[in-house]
Amino acid sequence: MPPKPKITKDMIIDAAFEVVRETGAENINARTVAKKLKCSTQPVMYHFATIEELKKAAYAKADCYHSEYLMHIESPHKGVMLGIGLNYIRFAVEEPHLFRFLFQSNFFTGTTLLEMIDADELAPVLLAMQGAVGGRIDQVKQIFTTVFLFVHGYASILANNTLQYDEELVKAHLERAYRGSILALQEDRK
Repeated sequence: MPPKPKITKDMIIDAAFEVVRETGAENINARTVAKKLKCSTQPVMYHFATIEELKKAAYAKADCYHSEYLMHIESPHKGVMLGIGLNYIRFAVEEPHLFRFLFQSNFFTGTTLLEMIDADELAPVLLAMQGAVGGRIDQVKQIFTTVFLFVHGYASILANNTLQYDEELVKAHLERAYRGSILALQEDRK
């Protein structure tokens, strides 16, 4: 008789990620993850003492997935900043459960917006933006903050409602937001 396949911690994290992706973070529990793995709940509880620990691990995986998604820009020659912003909004449209898990599930409780912008996970986005607009990193962070609030609002509306996504309209609004925030920064330098 062949030995039973061993359920690893990574397999459990992957299964929890898929549960979130398909049905939302509120459905992460030992039973749903075990069902996804076609095993008992014992391996899930062996590797994770609490469901909260499992959610944190699934969150980290979702965060990495989101970062890769953002940086996969279809047409970088048309603008890295525009590409990142559009990808953020597309992510909310295409992966609404993951979007809500990442940005609307209280994982940032107790964190300020400035602390979030200074997080290591955001460094690749800020560096790409800095390469696109030039300037000092503190200036790029100012532009990012303004545009992020606009983009996040757009993404939240789309992820939480059944509004139709019109990429050309979103792109026009996003280009205007970028131009406005860059012009505002230039005026502040005078």
